[in-house]
Amino acid sequence: MVRSCLLLFLAVNGLWAQFTPVPHEAYYRTLTLQTPTDAIIEVGGLAPLPDGRLAVATRRGEVWILAKPTAEPPTAANLGWSRFAEGLHEILGLTFHDGALYATQRSEVTRLTDRNADGRADEYLCASSGWGVSGAYHEYAYGPVFDAQGNMHNTLNCSMGKTWKGAGEEAKHPLWRGWSIMTPKGYTKPVGFSAGYRSPSGLCRNAAGEIFANDQQGNWVPTSPIIHVQQGAFYGHADALGDQAQTGSLLKQRPEVREDLSVAKAITQIKGYHPPAVWLPYIKFGQSTTGMHFDETAGRFGPFTDQLFVGEFVFAGVNRVSLQRVRGQYQGACYPFVSALQCAVLSLNFLQDGSMIVGQTNRGWNSYGDKPQGLQRLIPTGKVPFEVLRLEAIPGGFEFTFTKPVRANSAWGQTKAQSYTYQHHGKYGSPEIESEPLRLNQWSLSPDGLRLSVACENLRAGFVHEFELPPLISSQGEKIWHQICAYTLNQLP
Repeated sequence: MVRSCLLLFLAVNGLWAQFTPVPHEAYYRTLTLQTPTDAIIEVGGLAPLPDGRLAVATRRGEVWILAKPTAEPPTAANLGWSRFAEGLHEILGLTFHDGALYATQRSEVTRLTDRNADGRADEYLCASSGWGVSGAYHEYAYGPVFDAQGNMHNTLNCSMGKTWKGAGEEAKHPLWRGWSIMTPKGYTKPVGFSAGYRSPSGLCRNAAGEIFANDQQGNWVPTSPIIHVQQGAFYGHADALGDQAQTGSLLKQRPEVREDLSVAKAITQIKGYHPPAVWLPYIKFGQSTTGMHFDETAGRFGPFTDQLFVGEFVFAGVNRVSLQRVRGQYQGACYPFVSALQCAVLSLNFLQDGSMIVGQTNRGWNSYGDKPQGLQRLIPTGKVPFEVLRLEAIPGGFEFTFTKPVRANSAWGQTKAQSYTYQHHGKYGSPEIESEPLRLNQWSLSPDGLRLSVACENLRAGFVHEFELPPLISSQGEKIWHQICAYTLNQLP
């Protein structure tokens, strides 16, 4: 029923032909892991352990250990499931740090340790607490991630309160809701690190120790963004500003939010507003971002080393993001990766063999797929896809780098491209506004066939620049895997 409703929605909106799930089995085979019959494994967090085991946290407050997460066939017995901890409240994040597991539950981060080495946690210690919890449905807590200095970072959903009569708990705004919080090393009380989030369900760090988050479309969030989390920054959601004067707030400025601006204008006209590094256009790249992780497999997962992989809830898939520093700020491009998995993706990570482990639950919301929850692995087959490896801004235009050489006579001049921005307002989401076709010329292919540059006469700072490539062919006769990509151009190089 869920799948049928989604297909009908896409067909009615004229989008199904363009966004039919792309088969990925030639490049990444999908393996479904069997789960214990006595548990409901709605995966809220995944933490690979140094010895090759995998810790799996569930929304229902349990942590399980898989002794052999790469076992095949992936029966429950071969995987070696064992319950490690229980009795927690809605775990939506799990990480291994300094010899212990840290689980983010609704009201605290809990440090879980097995002191007597019997395979069960026997010490539950509070590692961080002190943010507001009212009982409102949407008050999720995510993370944790540790920075290079050992400080703990988490993100907190807005309460999404309403002012209508009878809102009750939903009308409240407890402390630090809509913020990222940092718990300094050696302490358990967090401070307000950055503000302006709606539902920041993905949080991770890159190899350099920098923290990144995402958010989900809604009021003040026109479409899902990827955010470089910086101390004192404001990212747009006005409801968070009620706490900017609180003791512990690190917000550098007091933004005055306006609803008569586009995102492109908000960048220059709202004091303290930091634009996301990347916007993921709605529907074209899904509807709700979730867990994410950088590829640090050193090529074992394919050619996408150091790029960011982002879970997608509604389309039950994963998108890919490449980042570029321009004038000291991150911006970059997004690309489809895989879709049509068995269930909504909520968490993802990488195992020691280089495969991606994907945790899933539809949690009662609509998503593509025919299962309510579970675990799957994406395992490289060894065949590299012909794909846009990265799209980067260059002076006066863009450069595409491919995973394989492009055939010299490919019709790249038929590329369809446009730029647009979004409305920055308190209404739910935003259509693409101020759209304009890109005027592209001077296509140039590098001698090795891997890089294709193009001049653009009408670059616009603060706008998304979207490209739909023609069906390019590699020098080996392979058709390009995905044709669409979109670059968020906050700064002109």
